[in-house]
Amino acid sequence: MNEAKLQELARKANTIRQHIIRMVGEAKSGHPGGSLSAADIVTTLYFHEMRIRPEEPQWPDRDRFVLSKGHAAPVLYAALAEKGFFPVDELHTLRKINSRLQGHPSMKHLSGVEMSTGSLGQGLSTAVGMALAGKIDRKDFRVYALLGDGEIQEGQIWEAAMAAAHYKLDNLVGILDHNGLQIDGPTCEVMSPEPVADKWQAFGWHVVVIDGHDFKQIISALQEARRVKGKPAMIIANTVKGKGISFMENEVGWHGSAPDAEQVQQALAELQGEVEQNE
Repeated sequence: MNEAKLQELARKANTIRQHIIRMVGEAKSGHPGGSLSAADIVTTLYFHEMRIRPEEPQWPDRDRFVLSKGHAAPVLYAALAEKGFFPVDELHTLRKINSRLQGHPSMKHLSGVEMSTGSLGQGLSTAVGMALAGKIDRKDFRVYALLGDGEIQEGQIWEAAMAAAHYKLDNLVGILDHNGLQIDGPTCEVMSPEPVADKWQAFGWHVVVIDGHDFKQIISALQEARRVKGKPAMIIANTVKGKGISFMENEVGWHGSAPDAEQVQQALAELQGEVEQNE
């Protein structure tokens, strides 16, 4: 991976973070913390990894992405808009009446959304079904599912994990946004999922642990997942909730709180300053 491509991904992730801040700020509602922590992962998927056609969203051979942690809808909407699935100007309608961009993604209303999610624990099951269908139909598309680390406290996640290994779904990649915080506090205090890597390995998955804000590591892990045969892959991405905004980073209060107008300007200034610094 050359440096120019890495810089391009970093700039795109920065743009997506700016969209997240503007969207949630204007809506006065939403989930910025977990959207920001996943921005580098989602950027890599949509602008480097996945085989998709925005002009043909139902292309049968497309790769599939399931946002199992559906409350992080702003990061998905920002990526879809930047990729060309719908106009960027529509992002300002987040959570408004009659908007296609509801608080959680709806596959009925928005092109590019593969599954309606938000009820935590269910997204991985649908991703398993997609991957199994691909195997049955002898298709070569891949399926990616982004999970939250609070979400994996749900029992349905582990039923899906067991099924994925049983059916040897090597076309399925799970990515855990491991930021350590959920709505009620640190995951280790609410209901500890640790040791996370050991659990996924015990369920028969190939596991890779990375820094979820390092594009080289994200890309390398996705490449490693492609080489795995006979089992699904889980990428445990260690991330920072609220990444990129100084006053949001590692602050659980920003799980589901919107910044006010002054905070929006401060956050955008920080992100824009990062762009200028790297140019």
